[in-house]
Amino acid sequence: MSEAKQYNVAVVGATGAVGQKMLETLEDRNFPINQLKLLSSSRSAGSKVTFQGNDYTVEEATPESFEGIDIALFSAGGSVSKKLAPEAVKRGAVVVDNTSAYRMAEDVPLVVPEVNEKDIADHKGIIANPNCSTIQMVAALEPVRKAVGMKRVIVSTYQAVSGAGNEAAEELRNQSQAFLDDTDLKADILPVKGDKKHYPIAFNALPQIDVFQDNGYTFEEMKMINETKKIMHAPELSVAATCVRLPFFTSHAESVYVEVEKDGVTVEEIKQLLADAPGIVLEDDPATQTYPTPLSAAGKRDVFVGRIRKDLDDDRGFHLWVVSDNLLKGAAWNSVQIAECLIANEWL
Repeated sequence: MSEAKQYNVAVVGATGAVGQKMLETLEDRNFPINQLKLLSSSRSAGSKVTFQGNDYTVEEATPESFEGIDIALFSAGGSVSKKLAPEAVKRGAVVVDNTSAYRMAEDVPLVVPEVNEKDIADHKGIIANPNCSTIQMVAALEPVRKAVGMKRVIVSTYQAVSGAGNEAAEELRNQSQAFLDDTDLKADILPVKGDKKHYPIAFNALPQIDVFQDNGYTFEEMKMINETKKIMHAPELSVAATCVRLPFFTSHAESVYVEVEKDGVTVEEIKQLLADAPGIVLEDDPATQTYPTPLSAAGKRDVFVGRIRKDLDDDRGFHLWVVSDNLLKGAAWNSVQIAECLIANEWL
C-alpha cells in the first residue's frame, strides 16, 4: 500500500460495536489517514472517541458530512446506508458498506478480498461488505472450490451475541447474572429486537437470527445462501444454512459440509489447500485436541479451520469447523481490507 498519499476517511456508526473495531483496525494497520471524521446518529453525536492518541468528537451524519471524504466506512444500519451512502458517493467518496442494504444489488460488488478482490475494480462508488457468517465460510471454502470444485454446501452456525450489537451483549450479561441469582430472565433484544417475541439467550440456544422469510428460512440464512453464490460467482452452487445464536460474546463458529466435484480428494489435500490459503489458519490435530474455538479466535483477524473429516458415506463429502471473530474478519477488518485494496490497486 502506498505510504505517500493520505486519505480523508469517514467512519459512520463510529460508536457502535463494529465502528469501534473499525477504528481499532485503522489504527492497528496504520492506515494512511489525512483527516478522520467520526459520524453517528443524532443520539450518539457529541460523544468523544480517542484515535491515535487524539480525541475526536462524534458528529451527526448528514449528506454534507461527506464533503471532501475519499473513503467512507459505513456500519450504522441499513436505513442509514440507504439514505446516506448515495449522498457520500455524490460528493466523491467511495463507500464500503457493512450493512445488508446493497449486498445483493446487481451493480454493487460484494467482496471478501481473499476470494474476489478483483470485483472491487467494478465499483460504482459503493462496495458491500458481506454478512459476517458468510465472510468466514467463503474465505475457508474458496481455496477448496478453486482446486477441486464444489457442488454443495450445508452450514450450521453457532453465532456470538455481539453480532446483534452492544445491547445484545449487555442482555446476555444481565440474564446470566439473573440465572445464577435464580431470578427471572428479562428478554427484550434477542432473537430480533423488532420481532414480536423475545427469548432469553443466557444458557440457551436460539435457532433464529433475523426475521423469518416466507420460505421458512430466516433472513440471516438467506443472506448466507445468496451472498455465497454472488461472491463465488457460482449461481449453480447448492447452499443451505441453519443459523443459531449461542450465549457467548465474540466469534462465530460454523459446522460446514461440502461436496466437491473431483473424485479421490483426501483430507490431507484439503488441509494443505487451507494451510496455503491467505487469511486462513489451519488448527487441526485430533491427537492433541487442536481445533479452533470462539475464545481462541477472538481478537484475531484470521479465519481458523479445524476438524476436517471425510464424510463416511460420500467419498466427495467433507466436514469442516470454521471459526472467526465476527467483529473483525466478519466486519471491521474485511471493510478495512477492502479500503486497502482500493488504495493498493488505485481503484478509488
